[in-house]
Amino acid sequence: MKHKAVVSWSGGKDSCYATILASQQGYKPVVLLNVLNEHGLISRSHGIPAAILDKQAIAMHLPICLVSSSWTSYEQKFMDALQSLKTEHKLDHGIFGDIDLQAHRDWEERVCSKVDLTAYLPLWQRDRKELVLEMLDAGMETMIVSCNRVMGERFLGKTLTKNLISELEDLGIDACGENGEYHTLVTNCSLFKRPLKVRATDNRKHEDYWFTTLEL
Repeated sequence: MKHKAVVSWSGGKDSCYATILASQQGYKPVVLLNVLNEHGLISRSHGIPAAILDKQAIAMHLPICLVSSSWTSYEQKFMDALQSLKTEHKLDHGIFGDIDLQAHRDWEERVCSKVDLTAYLPLWQRDRKELVLEMLDAGMETMIVSCNRVMGERFLGKTLTKNLISELEDLGIDACGENGEYHTLVTNCSLFKRPLKVRATDNRKHEDYWFTTLEL
């Protein structure tokens, strides 16, 4: 019997590919979980509008739980959501898309253990560039939606390709953006019943990070 799992869903490539691999490895993703900002408008990490996260979930034929939170209350809100979803869907695992940041894994394992779930990280300790190339070869289509000041706003809205990855590496940017250099939005993949049509409009800078406004 497959393990029933909640997916910590960012809307980006890593959580998406983790879901794909987990689905092939004896896990059944049954619900997505994303934490929005205090106003419930965009995701805390990637700046993706709630409406687009909803569209991704619809394309996957899965429910999504959207929780509004400040950074201060993030952990408690996340655990409360895990507990509620575990009870509602009879879950035993949580799926996460981290690759090699030990502090992230420690946090995920801790919050899961507090609600009697087991954290599963299908991408863990894989080669970063190998992973992102594997995602592209699997037909995943992603758009860069936020990036650091080293990259600058010119990369916002661009589709991730092998040529673009080479360009990023020439700038000293990690191919997978695992250090937070950039974040993506998945617009199509093997999990989706249909692709998302999303356009990037105006760009904005918040502290040392650039974000693009996304519209359906």
